[in-house]
Amino acid sequence: MKPIDLIHMITPQAGSENEALHGFRLISDPIQHRRFNTGLYKMAELHHARQVKGCGGGVLITGPAGAGKTVLVSSYASRFQRESTLGSTKIPVLVVTVPSSPTAKSLGEAILIALGYPKAYRGSGPQKTVLIHELFERCGVELLILDEFHHLFYAPTITHFRDVTDWLKNLISLTNIAVVACGLPEAQSVVDANEQLARRFSTRFALSPFDGATTEDFAEFRGILKLLQEYLPVPFETPIYESNMARRMLIASHGLMDYVRKILEGAISVAANLGLKEVTLDVLAQGFRDRVWREVPDRLNPFHPESYLRSLDRGGEVFYLHTRHDPVGSALARRISLNVVKAGK
Repeated sequence: MKPIDLIHMITPQAGSENEALHGFRLISDPIQHRRFNTGLYKMAELHHARQVKGCGGGVLITGPAGAGKTVLVSSYASRFQRESTLGSTKIPVLVVTVPSSPTAKSLGEAILIALGYPKAYRGSGPQKTVLIHELFERCGVELLILDEFHHLFYAPTITHFRDVTDWLKNLISLTNIAVVACGLPEAQSVVDANEQLARRFSTRFALSPFDGATTEDFAEFRGILKLLQEYLPVPFETPIYESNMARRMLIASHGLMDYVRKILEGAISVAANLGLKEVTLDVLAQGFRDRVWREVPDRLNPFHPESYLRSLDRGGEVFYLHTRHDPVGSALARRISLNVVKAGK
C-alpha cells in the first residue's frame, strides 16, 4: 500500500483527480525580496574583503523564527559549493550549526564534523583548535557561517559561556577568516557580552518581518504574494495579493514568509481533502487553524469574515513569543539580570 491509497480510503470525497494536491509544498527556491538581497549583500561584501584583502571580520544577522535566516545563509553557501578532487577538498564557505547548550568542545566538534573530519570527537580543546586551523588552511575556507548562533545564549553555565565565546574569539583571530553569525535576537546579547566579539561583529543586520507600515513595504509583500500565486495548483476565489486579502495574510503570517507558506499549503490541503475546486476565505481560515494556530477564536482568525484584523502578538496568542526576548534557561541572562539588580542598589 502507498500513503496516497490510504488517503483515498479515508477521504473518498477528495477524488483521484486531486491526487497531486495531497502533500502539496510550495517552491523551495528562496524568494529574493529586498530584505533577503540586503542580507546577501552583507555576506558577499564580507566574503569579498576576505578574498581580496585577506582580512577577517564578522557580520551578525538576527531575526525572529520564520524570517528566513537559515534560508538566507544556505542560499549564499549554495553559490560556493565544496569541490573534491583526488587528494584535496576545497570548502570556500563552511556552514556550521551551533549545537544546543554549546561548550567550546561541542562547538569545535561541530566545526570538524562540518569539515568532514571523521574523528571530530577526539582530542582536547586546544588540539581541536590547532586541527581546525590546519583544516581551514588546507580546505581554503574563506567564510565561516555559524547558524543558530543564539544557542550560545543558552550555554550550560556562565563559565561555559565565557569559555566558548573566548574560544571562538581566539579561533577567529588565529584563522583570520570572515565569520557570519546568524540566529534569533538573543544572538545580539551573546556578542554584546564579550567586548572583543562585539568589535568583530560590529556590522549587524536584522532580517525583520514585513509589517506593512509603509506603502513600499506592503507593496513588496503583495508582490511576493503575486509571485507565490503562480505556483498554487488551485484557483483562489480572491487573489491572495488583492489588497484586503494581502492585509489578512500579513496579519496571519506576522509578516514571516515561513508562515505564509504554511497557510497556503494548509489551504491547499483542506481543498484537496474536501475535493474543492476553489480556495475560499473559509478554506484559508481552516488552513490557518490547521497549520498555524489550532485554538484560534473565530474573531481572531484573520480569514474569518468578522475578524478583528489586528496583530496576534498579545499574551497567549500565536506570535506573542516572536515579539519577546525569552531568557528562560539562560545562565547569561541570569547574570545580566543580577548585574542590573546590583547596579540599581
